[in-house]
Amino acid sequence: MATTQAASEKITSVTAIPAFIKDSPKKLLIGGKWVSAKSGKTFESINPATEAVICQVAEGDKADVDEAVKAARKAYETGKWSAMGPHERGRLLLKIADLIEKYADELALLESLDNGKPVVQAKNIDVRGAAAQFRYFAGWPTKIYGETNPSDPSIFSYTLREPMGVCGLIVPWNFPLLMAVQKTAPALACGNTMILKPAEQTPLTALRFGEILLEAGVPEGVVNVITGFGPGAGSSIAEHPDIDKVSFTGSTEVGKLILQASAGNLKRVSLELGGKSPNIVLPDADMDAAVNTAVNGVFFNSGQVCVAGTRIFVQRDQYEGFVERLTQASRKMTIGDPLSPDTRLGPLVSKEQFDRVNNYLEIGKKEGARVTIGGEKVSGKGYFVKPTVFADVDNKMKIAREEIFGPVAAAIPFKDENDAILQGNDTTYGLAAAVWTRDVSRAHRVARALKAGTVWVNNYGSSDVAMPFGGYKQSGFGREGGRHVIDLFTQIKSVYVKL
Repeated sequence: MATTQAASEKITSVTAIPAFIKDSPKKLLIGGKWVSAKSGKTFESINPATEAVICQVAEGDKADVDEAVKAARKAYETGKWSAMGPHERGRLLLKIADLIEKYADELALLESLDNGKPVVQAKNIDVRGAAAQFRYFAGWPTKIYGETNPSDPSIFSYTLREPMGVCGLIVPWNFPLLMAVQKTAPALACGNTMILKPAEQTPLTALRFGEILLEAGVPEGVVNVITGFGPGAGSSIAEHPDIDKVSFTGSTEVGKLILQASAGNLKRVSLELGGKSPNIVLPDADMDAAVNTAVNGVFFNSGQVCVAGTRIFVQRDQYEGFVERLTQASRKMTIGDPLSPDTRLGPLVSKEQFDRVNNYLEIGKKEGARVTIGGEKVSGKGYFVKPTVFADVDNKMKIAREEIFGPVAAAIPFKDENDAILQGNDTTYGLAAAVWTRDVSRAHRVARALKAGTVWVNNYGSSDVAMPFGGYKQSGFGREGGRHVIDLFTQIKSVYVKL
């Protein structure tokens, strides 16, 4: 979910990259072994900046998911992980964090090649964030407490918090490593075993992460990695009768399908889905900060961020001036080679996403929105789209209602504070929102009124591993991050002892 750009740190070494890519096709991790898909099928991993094939990857499907679930169930029931002492489990999570930092350059380059994001951002946000997740959750195994309860003197009653069991973790392509770790770290801290399915567009860092887990000493079968497509691999995880829990991050449409599929065995489900977040700039705001932050809030990761502040609301009497400043600031978003340290905007992740975003650009023009900058693709190789600002947008337009997931801002005027809140909440989503004001009372008032799981005041995109993250409405349910994610990966048992 991160949208804040960290301080620049150079990539210093990429010597391990060629060997990893040349070892193709990449295989599935099942039961601690790297194996080919049972079907023998593979698919291509594409570099979105060049449209060249990086390598071949095993295409797992139902048969492979079945084997992975068997391995995870065996590892769980034999207690290789769930029965491991909490101090030992915590030490192993810290070792994983150390290894992520050790291979930071390699992971960042893999992420950049596979996803298209600038490599400096990949290292400073994605990889650094992944290590931070493991360091934080390494402290949790010793703090997952039960309770003792007041009771009749003849009864001693208490509760236990136990692992959920076998978990299916399905992650998106916009922050492939970070999202994989955001689910894996707490699931491991709670003693679960799991099947991790990365997005088919970006499988490489998940596979390298699998190697790191084995190197750290995670027992075989505890984490299994299945690459493949949604229909086939993903659907089989959602439907599987021996998976106890599914955690999914992705589109609202797919989230609904996963929820339907879970009914077979009533598995627990948590969903972090789409967003169309309002960024409300009130007239007393620090306009310089609001403009510069709004640019990053929309265009970071080429707009492929679930919490992107794509609906920018500005009061009418300041609207034209703000749009002009937003347009000028957008010109500074350097598009280019993700491996260049100066690049701020890489390509979109895939041809499919490239076509989707370009279609929305045409929709916006036909709806009558005014393009102040961008509005078109970049010529040549790669899935590059120019940063785009649409002005004169009505909140009922498609470009204001549907998640585009590209570098596209919609600037919308409002009349007063109440109108800004009404328009901001007029969406099927509720993942995030922001308000800009110097008035402390107004800031708290608006923050309470906005129907979103995260509200930023005078900033956009700040995150902390200790804070809960999730959505209202069709942005999903369940909270990842901090102590709240422990509820997603544990269940409570009540015990009554007759004295």
